[in-house]
Amino acid sequence: MVATGCSETVHATETKAMMVTKGYAFPPPASRSFCARQPRFCSTNGRIKQVALTPAHKAELEAVNRSVNGRIKERSDLATTGSDDDWRVPTKEGDCEDIAILKKSELLKRGWPASALLLTVATLGGEGHTVLTVRTDKGDLILDNRTGAIRDWSRTSYRYFARQSQSENGKWMRIGS
Repeated sequence: MVATGCSETVHATETKAMMVTKGYAFPPPASRSFCARQPRFCSTNGRIKQVALTPAHKAELEAVNRSVNGRIKERSDLATTGSDDDWRVPTKEGDCEDIAILKKSELLKRGWPASALLLTVATLGGEGHTVLTVRTDKGDLILDNRTGAIRDWSRTSYRYFARQSQSENGKWMRIGS
């Protein structure tokens, strides 16, 4: 699966909706070269698997999501790099996975554990899309460049395909229904 196309306030619920993984998945092809160049952005090492969703943490998620969505112009990899799929940390423009990577980077700088920040691949209407999943004690939340809302993963329109493994750095896991 290649994540290609991309284009409010925290609405987390108390449902504790957690993604269930069902075995290994192939990582997105462009992630391999990116992770070789930038391993710290691909790491899921750490023992904290869920972050307590305190009011301060909610505010940080909202601030990072709003800031990154507001300052990075969405443009396809083909338009910016001439490649169909090129993962990188954007400075002015990028596509969905670039924006998800920047959100992970911003949260890591603020002390969030890599093991609770997982790049996740989904589809909507047959189009690939990458978001950042944040694992919390209130459920798995999605930070998405298509909306300012931070949503419970189960309350989005996406069909989730795979995400980074929390326990095996460099591995990806299939997401069950």
